[in-house]
Amino acid sequence: MAADRIDVRKTYKLYIGGAFPRSESGRSYVVSTANGDPIANACRASRKDLREAVRAARKAFQPWADKTAMNRGQVLYRAAELMEGRRDQFVAEVAAAEGVRDAKAGELVDRSIDRWVWYAGWADKIAQVLGSSNPVAAPYFNFTIPEPTGVVGIVAPETSSLLGLVSRLAPPLVAGNAVVVLSSESRPLAAITLTEVLATSDVPGGVINVLTGQKKELVPFLAGHVDVDTIDVWGVPADLRTETELIAADNIKRIARRPAGVADAKFDWLDDRASERPEWIAAYLEMKTVWHPIGV
Repeated sequence: MAADRIDVRKTYKLYIGGAFPRSESGRSYVVSTANGDPIANACRASRKDLREAVRAARKAFQPWADKTAMNRGQVLYRAAELMEGRRDQFVAEVAAAEGVRDAKAGELVDRSIDRWVWYAGWADKIAQVLGSSNPVAAPYFNFTIPEPTGVVGIVAPETSSLLGLVSRLAPPLVAGNAVVVLSSESRPLAAITLTEVLATSDVPGGVINVLTGQKKELVPFLAGHVDVDTIDVWGVPADLRTETELIAADNIKRIARRPAGVADAKFDWLDDRASERPEWIAAYLEMKTVWHPIGV
């Protein structure tokens, strides 16, 4: 008769620049299920880790933005294909993190993959929807063209470990931005499993960087980092929200917010009408107007 085995808990690492480093601080914290049972360890990222993530995102931004829109869509679609191959692992992690049955977790994972595909399909369409040819009273062509803002900091939703994360992560990527994600603090495992998928996909290293750790430690520093152009504050805790937005405003950072009056815990991520919106892509775009003389 085999002796009882002791579970070997996995220590999930950070994802920075396409690699999986441990936190430079050496710190970690215990991740538990919705029932409070410990299941893994996650790195507790430091400010230095965040600086490295921003540096990696800045380096990767321009090459990613310079890809054709169709190519970005293909790359992101390939990531969805690989997510499908890890479906069972995602289901197990979502079920444990969110305290739902496997059937419900399976629905959340399937919708996460579908939503990633939906946004990938917008890559070569958003310019036609948001761009324009403007009539002017002069012999010029006048075009308005959407362009990515640059490096985007995302504070992931705390209540939805995968579907909420994908819903906030895909829009800036489709727009051509590079991102630094602060994952759900209490439910980070699906986010790190997603990075393991991305590492084997065609998404270039540095385009997506994911940190785990304490939001109270990292969010103000993310908001104050001058090389972050936009911050998505959806998952910022209520007691940090005002401070975060004031810090971001101080360095003229664009802020993406959840709809007014909507609490993270009450938002229905399964509602496609609320979660699949080209406006969420537009939040991470700037509009450039170009004048060009009309040839005779």
